[in-house]
Amino acid sequence: MSYIPELYDFFTQLSQNNDRQWFAANRDRYQRLRELWLADIDRLISAMAEWDPQLASLTARSCAYRFNRDTRFSLDKSPYKTFFSAAISPWGKKSMHAGYYIEIGIPTSYDQGLYGGMWCLDSPALKKLRHAIVDNIEEWEEIISAPDMQRDFPGWCSNTLKTIPKGWDRNHPQAEYLRMTNYGKFHPCTRDFYLNPDWPQRAADLFHALRPFIDFLNYSLDE
Repeated sequence: MSYIPELYDFFTQLSQNNDRQWFAANRDRYQRLRELWLADIDRLISAMAEWDPQLASLTARSCAYRFNRDTRFSLDKSPYKTFFSAAISPWGKKSMHAGYYIEIGIPTSYDQGLYGGMWCLDSPALKKLRHAIVDNIEEWEEIISAPDMQRDFPGWCSNTLKTIPKGWDRNHPQAEYLRMTNYGKFHPCTRDFYLNPDWPQRAADLFHALRPFIDFLNYSLDE
């Protein structure tokens, strides 16, 4: 029997009672559900490692984000997240390298599902990536226009500058990509997606479509 309905019920109740007293009374429930979810993330990693051996050494525990919220700079002082999340990358969760990200739970400021790409780039990395895209535009456009990318990850998940970055022609043919401040793709996953016991394999198959995109970002950053 799937644990997913109970997990969503837990997140719903937590969103209505997001305080330490409620969580303390439900800690055993949380720990049991988290262990089940981590086991599925291990299944996901194993399936992804079949097409990217660099991921084989990762574990769910090394990829999962902590459940406590960082409230230091937030007006919302709720102590706990209402979702589970993990970043799958051989470079770790805090690297600027491109990787894969999964989230399940109650939506916050963005949708739940599968993400892939680069975020939180510093200025040198962003500048390097913009030049790599322009210098290899045919390869870039072939990657992002691939049929499986267009079907499963059609739009961009990125912050965008209002104007072209300094030093570039404002009428540049690749202005769309030059104005991006991060490069991400997204596939929404509803509760029904996770109710399928085979969702880790299905998620791995979807992530597989992103591999050329992820590889391009990473070797562009590293070269």
